Amino acid sequence: MKTTRIDTRPWGPTENGIVVVDKPQGWTSHDVVGKIRSLAKNRKVGHAGTLDPMATGVLVVGIGKGTKLLQYIVDAPKEYVATIRLGVATVTEDAEGEVTATPGFADTDLTRLRAVAAGFVGDILQVPSAVSAIKVDGRRAYDRVRAGEDVELAARPVRIHAIDIVSAITEVTADGVAVVDVEARIECGAGTYIRALGRDIAAELGTAAHLTALRRTRIGGFAVADARTTAQLEEITERDLALPVQQLAAAAGAVLPVRRLSGDEVTELGFGRAIEASGVPGPVAAIGEDESLVALVQDSKRRGETKAWPLAVLA
Repeated sequence: MKTTRIDTRPWGPTENGIVVVDKPQGWTSHDVVGKIRSLAKNRKVGHAGTLDPMATGVLVVGIGKGTKLLQYIVDAPKEYVATIRLGVATVTEDAEGEVTATPGFADTDLTRLRAVAAGFVGDILQVPSAVSAIKVDGRRAYDRVRAGEDVELAARPVRIHAIDIVSAITEVTADGVAVVDVEARIECGAGTYIRALGRDIAAELGTAAHLTALRRTRIGGFAVADARTTAQLEEITERDLALPVQQLAAAAGAVLPVRRLSGDEVTELGFGRAIEASGVPGPVAAIGEDESLVALVQDSKRRGETKAWPLAVLA
């Protein structure tokens, strides 16, 4: 006889908000979304900024109306801590791929390493990693690579805000190859591939490289110190407590400028009408008198007049 477990927990589905997850190694970003769907008892769940299975750290997950914020969160500046192994290349440019070259490397001169890294700070053109989710003729690049195809991706503009070379340690691999493990802290804009950055720094040094570790420590105003692991979130719900979420207003304020609304402006936006211009380029979080997120607005000139028009109404 088939039985169905009745959920008697005292809290209902999590309706709207943001959860900052510290993604565990070995999980895909989709795995995390699936776990949050289960814990939140809500199928409307998404994430901002995919992390590779090898990577750990900040993955921002939106629930309900929180999913409307994800497209703005994904564009926020990001911070990573990476370990770049100089001297060995892999097909995936990380530790999960097969080794393709072993030129070796032994220079631990931090002054030289920092000078080379500094050449990548600013607005640069970067060729993404071939093993990426970018589509080539309708098919993911990583699927083509795994099928044995040679994939060439076009260079894309990205912005690197800062690269701090923290340390450089000499190691010898199991195959007897001399390598240097470099720990780097990187602040960058959206669309940057840290694997590709490690590859390109290595090329300037006359060698090859791959990542052995990658941790995202921040995206916008969401820091790893404020994140919870999936195990911690599961433990919270097992104690019959509601899933802890960041409310929409606070979450929007972590990545967007904030505008305070009058009661009349709240009413106008509720009807989808424009209000007085914000005077700020790009999207703005419009907050009501009750501290709730009413809408996301953006200045736009229509019929000769610039006003703040709603991009999304959340009230």
